Amino acid sequence: MTMKTFRHSLHALILICFTVAGSQAMATAPESFADLAEDLLPTVVNISSIQKSSPSQGMQDIPDFPEFPEGSPFEDFFEEFFNRRNRNLPAIPASSLGSGFVIDAEQGYIVTNNHVIRDADEVRVTLHNDDIVVAEVIGHDDKTDLALIKIDPEGKDLKAANFGDSDVMRVGDWVIAIGNPFGLGGTVTSGIVSARQRDIQAGPYDDFIQTDASINRGNSGGPMFNLNGEVIGINTAIFSPSGGSVGIGFAIPSSLAKPVIDQLKKYGRTRRGWLGVKIQTVTDEIAESLGIGAARGALVADVTTTGPAEEAGIVTGDIILSFNGSNIDTMRELPRIVAETDIDSKVPVEVWRDGKTLSVTVTLGELEKAEETGLVETGLADASEPEEEGTPMESLALTLMDITPAVIERFGLPEGTAGVLVTDVKDYSDAAQKGVAAGDLIIEVNQQKVGSITEIGDAVKRAQENGKSVVLLQIKRNDDTRFVAVKLTKQDASVEGNGDE
Repeated sequence: MTMKTFRHSLHALILICFTVAGSQAMATAPESFADLAEDLLPTVVNISSIQKSSPSQGMQDIPDFPEFPEGSPFEDFFEEFFNRRNRNLPAIPASSLGSGFVIDAEQGYIVTNNHVIRDADEVRVTLHNDDIVVAEVIGHDDKTDLALIKIDPEGKDLKAANFGDSDVMRVGDWVIAIGNPFGLGGTVTSGIVSARQRDIQAGPYDDFIQTDASINRGNSGGPMFNLNGEVIGINTAIFSPSGGSVGIGFAIPSSLAKPVIDQLKKYGRTRRGWLGVKIQTVTDEIAESLGIGAARGALVADVTTTGPAEEAGIVTGDIILSFNGSNIDTMRELPRIVAETDIDSKVPVEVWRDGKTLSVTVTLGELEKAEETGLVETGLADASEPEEEGTPMESLALTLMDITPAVIERFGLPEGTAGVLVTDVKDYSDAAQKGVAAGDLIIEVNQQKVGSITEIGDAVKRAQENGKSVVLLQIKRNDDTRFVAVKLTKQDASVEGNGDE
């Protein structure tokens, strides 16, 4: 074989290899979704929810019938309108259109979004054969936007869809969505998983699958299937400046939805585990200040009095590293893991405290009961606005004031207030960008209690001497506390005076 012949043979072999590899890659892409769609369409239903109006609702403030010249073109119109009013004919009820899917054909259970059936006086389901039946709401959950409804399956040709494992879905995997966009009826669209674990600030357990499959208004509550025909998501939201699909849709993953649906089916409501802590993200600065290395876990900003965490010995400033054997890599993982853990179960928890790992055992409470009794509060109260005076601490870009009886009286602070009052925050400073505001109280620096400006100055100076570029402040705002890692400036940490009046 000559060298030229060898080169030609090698070139042909390479082309064959690429052709085979290309064929294998193309084989993973479906030629058609027709068979899959035909099989799955009967599992999907259209849902309309109706809010009935009282006969005179919205009519009380309408003036009496106006007088028009005889033969006026407006006369007949207004006469009919007010005759309808006087006969107390019902107004047109408000309605909502959405989608759902059957999960139990024998018992008639259907899953949809909570916002599809919220505040409905009547929920109607249109089956794949166009039969219309009235449904009963079994339970709903605002936090995940899920609802379970039920119809009488007697004589109905129902077909159920099966849940799949959303956790195994990868970015780039094919998916198909079926729903009722704009009330048109069963509509099939396809696309891929565009992203995983999206937080769109819709609720405390956000973990959305993002897809470019066309999802529009009316698709809400409809299923997202994998190529095995399993439900791996429930279509819930779209990002759309125009109101139509722009290729950014979001679905609740089945791994999050299924436990909620099981609870709604069993109890008619959710029963979530409750730990009794307020948490925040562990930033790189916070990790550095606490000596934990890479940022991970969930920082405990506050502990509910008499809650499960307090009774187990968890304290403010702990970083929760694992819960019930599951590592907590990011703060947002903890609420979901806790919520899905059985109530009253004894759970091992690992925390980082004072430079080492500790283990505690927590007996979980029930979130819903804690909410009912007022143990769980939401939102942060606004900071008060004291006058901008006090002692500047340039290293933190803050102006501070010691707590004295005169300061308590002047600013109307509760008796026994401890810490150091922030009276001003330098514009565009790191503290300002992280939300520190006038009226906040600094109660700890680097997990050490402080009761005076001098103590803060000493703590900052020690941090600088130890080569630290940030300090960890525990801030109290009314009844809420949180941690803020503030970058130190190049200024001297020492201060003159203590801000007393």
